[in-house]
Amino acid sequence: MATFTSTLPDDILNRLNEMAQKLALPKNKIIEKALQIYLDQLTRAEYIKSYKQAASDESIQEIAEEGMEDYLKQLGDETV
Repeated sequence: MATFTSTLPDDILNRLNEMAQKLALPKNKIIEKALQIYLDQLTRAEYIKSYKQAASDESIQEIAEEGMEDYLKQLGDETV
């Protein structure tokens, strides 16, 4: 595990101190969890953006439709 040093605005540090005491958790664990949640949200936002871009891309839509046709044919073959 690496060590990271940073500065925080006083108001955020005060809130962090209060929450750490309230939850009986080390401040670094609260920061670690908050950062994990935030990075996950950024990753989801990237996925959403890429899906929206793909939805408006006609070539991607054509590829998806061709794939669905093949998939439906496979389903039809399995039910026979």
